[in-house]
Amino acid sequence: MVALHEGQCGLCTHFGEHDLEESMRKQIVKKHEAPETLVEECDLPRNHTIHLMVTPVSGCDGFEPARMSA
Repeated sequence: MVALHEGQCGLCTHFGEHDLEESMRKQIVKKHEAPETLVEECDLPRNHTIHLMVTPVSGCDGFEPARMSA
């Protein structure tokens, strides 16, 4: 597992937004850690059309904090 910090993709609302299991997204956001080998699509609208794949520790200026409901 790798530790995540604000601004990194794993804590962004767009990380695996449409294809990552909701339970896994919640765990990543809650614990601020993710599997080292995890790679997901970035669904930020400007990146979605190019199918950009990122790791949880990647980052960009389009970061929006993930908000997970209970």
